[in-house]
Amino acid sequence: MKKIHLLPSAFAVAILLAVLPACTTTGGQPGKYTVKAFKPKDPSKVVVKVSTSTQNIYVKEGNRLLMAVQGCVGDMGRTPLGSFRIFNKLKTKRSGSYGFTSSGGPAEADKGQNVAVGYPMAFWCEFAPAYGFHEGFVWSVPRTHGCIRMHKEAAARFFQLVKVGTPVSIAKTQPEDAEYGHFVRKLDQRNEPNPPTKLLMSPSWFTDPAGTLLIEE
Repeated sequence: MKKIHLLPSAFAVAILLAVLPACTTTGGQPGKYTVKAFKPKDPSKVVVKVSTSTQNIYVKEGNRLLMAVQGCVGDMGRTPLGSFRIFNKLKTKRSGSYGFTSSGGPAEADKGQNVAVGYPMAFWCEFAPAYGFHEGFVWSVPRTHGCIRMHKEAAARFFQLVKVGTPVSIAKTQPEDAEYGHFVRKLDQRNEPNPPTKLLMSPSWFTDPAGTLLIEE
């Protein structure tokens, strides 16, 4: 890690704790991935900023950085740009288009197949009709149909940080890219195996990750 200059030491440590996961996946091999996020002092002042060029997600309270992680945005520019607000939250959200048949086989509604149990989109935070932040595989390149996916460790904390009405700014770049972007650990889960179908179909998929979600300071 490069030595940080021009920052007071206490502030520098706070930044590192907020944005650096302990480790990530490398070389396509699964590895432990953890995220640290700070509890806001005034939840009404929380804002979300997304940079589609870096795929970074920044959650701030005024000038205070609460969490910064890599997500996965839509390919071919399918994630809408602009100013939005979170207007719906559902921890146990499932897809109506992709999922499984009653016997556990894959199903896609647009192919005329009956989706008995939708693919999990846990920690759903909707910012535009049919577009939301949710848990899912994160690639190093844009890959979604327009939603913004996060690792479960990040998605669960994001769900706690935002509320209905939280402002969301999505742009090709954000000022935070220059300030914090180089601290964000990159994540690429494209080669990780799919979880067992039985687990994906189970309500237990929607449990919180272990540990404290938000750190108080």
